[in-house]
This record gives sequence, structure tokens and C-alpha cells, in this order.
Amino acid sequence: MYTYNRKREMIKNTVYITFILLLAVISTYVIYNKFQKNRSIDFNSDSLDITYHEATGDKITINKVTPVTDSVGLSSKVYLITVKNNLTEDVNYKIKILDDEEANANYETESLITKDNIRISVKVNKEDTQIYSLDELEEGVLLDTEIKALDTNNISIRVWIKQDTKLVAGSEMYYNGKIQLIEENSSIAINK
Repeated sequence: MYTYNRKREMIKNTVYITFILLLAVISTYVIYNKFQKNRSIDFNSDSLDITYHEATGDKITINKVTPVTDSVGLSSKVYLITVKNNLTEDVNYKIKILDDEEANANYETESLITKDNIRISVKVNKEDTQIYSLDELEEGVLLDTEIKALDTNNISIRVWIKQDTKLVAGSEMYYNGKIQLIEENSSIAINK
């Protein structure tokens, strides 16, 4: 005959709940770290640490013509960059958008999207978003700014095809670019 032992049931249930919670916490930690390591690509220059939070790192890619308005483009895929100043003095830096010649060599010239059809936006921390056509950028300079001593800037860049393009929507055309960060002393951030 079975007798109900309340104390034994409480201990057993406590062990089960503890085991399930421990398993959930460990699984969440492992999954978070796996994705974080795969997505963050670190670069550095003389005084700045740069982290690209995309698996593609400093690469920008458009692989299909999808013309959209600027308001829709501002909700397109974002390229997140964190810039950290390691010095106790302010540092000027520039972000340039350059053609990725190596990646573009894989495509025929007719299938490459020209810069006049590409819109790009940049936002630093909580400042206003700036929007440009890629061909408007002087020498490819998207951002020329200063970072305070021991401060961190969070930068978001978005790229899209402008709405009034003459390109055929849905066609498989390409643009491959690179994001390059240059310090005031002309040192270029390189992959660690």
C-alpha cells in the first residue's frame, strides 16, 4: 500500500525544477555566445577598437534590385559598428564606403549596380540619420567625426536601391562595397 509523503514529493519537485532551470540558463548562455562570436568581427587601428556586428564584417552587399522609398530604406538591413576610443584624448576618424574590387571581379560589368542608384544612411548614437546617394560621397567619405576620450560610438549604416531608378525591379544585379575606418593620422583599421 502506497503512503503519500509530502516532504519527499516537495524535495523531488524541487530537484526537477532546479534541473530544468539550470538547463535553460546554460542553454541560453551557450546559444547567445555562439551567435555573438559568429557575428562580431573585430578590427583595430592605432587608438580605436572597431567591432562590426555582422557576420560579413566590413562588407556591404546588395544582390537584388528592390527599389524603395527612403522611409522604407531606413528600415532595411542594418550594418552595426561599434567604435571605442582607447585614448585619454579625442580622436577624429572617417568612415569610407569603397567598392569591393575583389568581390566585384566575380560579376560582369552590366550586372553591377551603379552608385547613382544606391542610397545610404548613417546614424551615430542617437543623432539624426543622414541620407545620401552613394555617388554624392566625396572620395567615398560617409562620416567624418570625432570620438571623445574613452568613449564609444554606435554607428548604424543602411543601404538600399532608390525608388526612382531605371533598373528593373527584381533583377539580379549586384553591389559589393567595403566599410573602411580611417583615423586622423591616416591609419586604417585592420582585422585583428
